[in-house]
Amino acid sequence: MLVGAGKARLRLAQAALLAGVLTGCSGAAEDDAKTSSSASASADAASADDTTVKSGGSIGAAGSACELPVTFDIAEDWKAEAIDDGTGGGGEDSAEPDSELAQEVADALLHQGPVTAACEVDAKPAGNIGFLRVWTGEAADGDARAVLEAFVQAENGASKAKYSTFGAGGLKGVEVKYLVTSELLEETKEETALAVSTKQGPVVIHLGGMDTDEHRAMLPAYELAKRTLQGT
Repeated sequence: MLVGAGKARLRLAQAALLAGVLTGCSGAAEDDAKTSSSASASADAASADDTTVKSGGSIGAAGSACELPVTFDIAEDWKAEAIDDGTGGGGEDSAEPDSELAQEVADALLHQGPVTAACEVDAKPAGNIGFLRVWTGEAADGDARAVLEAFVQAENGASKAKYSTFGAGGLKGVEVKYLVTSELLEETKEETALAVSTKQGPVVIHLGGMDTDEHRAMLPAYELAKRTLQGT
């Protein structure tokens, strides 16, 4: 009887040990699952953060890098610079034979439709290849929709433009998403622009990029500008 009881106790001890091992494995598996779930949640949060950018300050007001009819925030590390209209104000260089040709080239680059380039915000310091450009027009140039349509139509290779309205900072505006095809490069890329009307005239903010991937990577900076847009 004692021998049988001893064997029974041995079997119970073995069963208890096995149960403990299984419980430990189960607990470890649960911990792994929790860790994996937490890591996944963190990754999702990081991914969500990737769609936003920190502000690097505001431009548009007097004394800022670019004085404009509107103000808006630019993304952190992006660099804003006012665009020279190329007139040069006269001087010795204006008498050179090539000055007229240079002016014609400058005019072609500085004007698109009814607006003139006023400010360029460079993404290269932030690691992207492209610019957020601001164009301004005269007060009599028309409403935001008409100006934006003329702006897109003046861009070579533009197609499939889709327009929508938006509001920000008390301003009502129009936005367009469209494609631009380069015959030279035989490539098509996405571009985005918006236009608002102000007392000083229309303002167009345009985001291009080297290609569609670069354009999409810079969209959060464009959205920051759009979201913080106000009249001066």
